[in-house]
Amino acid sequence: MSEKSLSEIQREVDEYISQFKEGYFSPLALMARMSEEVGELAREVNHYYGEKPKKADEAENTVEMELGDILFILSCFANSLNIDLAEAHNKVMHKFATRDANRWTKKMTEL
Repeated sequence: MSEKSLSEIQREVDEYISQFKEGYFSPLALMARMSEEVGELAREVNHYYGEKPKKADEAENTVEMELGDILFILSCFANSLNIDLAEAHNKVMHKFATRDANRWTKKMTEL
């Protein structure tokens, strides 16, 4: 499967949501959905890397699927507010590159 840009992901999600009369949920409902999905991710991480194994009758989910769910909801949220995620990402990376430029110990690079 080929890689998709954030813009392509947002377009794909928009095409999917646009086929329904209901359209995007409200920002408040999307925030609740995002919180729900992050909770499900936390549960999976705890099962795989923590001290709480799954119950025998618990559904088989993966960290990958939960991250995919979060990306879908994030795309819905951004689309509903007309936010370009690639542009938002660029702004955040610029902030980290300037504000946090000397915050962490950089690895030595070989010449």
